[in-house]
Amino acid sequence: MRGGAQAHLMRCADEEYYVVKFKNNPQGVRILANELLATRLAARIGVPTAQAAVVEVREGLIRHTEDLVVQMGRAPCAAGFQFGSRYPGAPAETVVYDFLPEEQLCEVLNLDAFCGVLAFDKWSCNTNGRQAIFFRCGSELRYQAQMIDHGFCFNAGEWNFPDAPLRGLYARHRVYGGVRGLQSFEPWIARIEKLDAAPLEEAASAIPPEWYEGNQEALERLLEQLFRRRNLVRDLIVSAWKSSAQPFPNWK
Repeated sequence: MRGGAQAHLMRCADEEYYVVKFKNNPQGVRILANELLATRLAARIGVPTAQAAVVEVREGLIRHTEDLVVQMGRAPCAAGFQFGSRYPGAPAETVVYDFLPEEQLCEVLNLDAFCGVLAFDKWSCNTNGRQAIFFRCGSELRYQAQMIDHGFCFNAGEWNFPDAPLRGLYARHRVYGGVRGLQSFEPWIARIEKLDAAPLEEAASAIPPEWYEGNQEALERLLEQLFRRRNLVRDLIVSAWKSSAQPFPNWK
């Protein structure tokens, strides 16, 4: 698959397909922890995301699969527990795009999801541009969006929150054409603000300790910071609105 983490599309034991990121990917092992934690929290507040899973890839499969390598240095992918992001259907049957022409982009069924994921990205300090894929279900003529690639939430492997007005924005600002003010983000902001500590701890409990080098103290510190940031989301979105990029042209 494309991308800096050099993920692989794999069929797993449940007969579903997953985009799998390996522990020894070039972006670092904490990327996997970020993906699992952020994907589950985003889904918790109603953002359309791929189903997240811990995928075991065994040494024998890697040894007998020539393509299971990290391209930089051609090192074999590491065996053990990896992060899996479920592919929306079977690759032979479901066409997935990461870019749509302008007309089709504006007709996406759940276009307001870009407001939801921006609220989430501001909360989690996603230091990468927002990534999304688009696909159609069955005979449906219009596409729907699904938010993917949360590895740079919490500032990637740094696990801190250097906020900036343009961070987390989707590059094509047309998706924000329906924004009229903070009320356009309200359902998701309210869900973030109402979260207590339990859902954060529950999501974090599923992360294999090797994905954060067994540093439980660092993980707990990350969760504490994330919990304290719940009430910053409104101000961070307003900062994006006031920025020179003017991502919300119809904000009143």
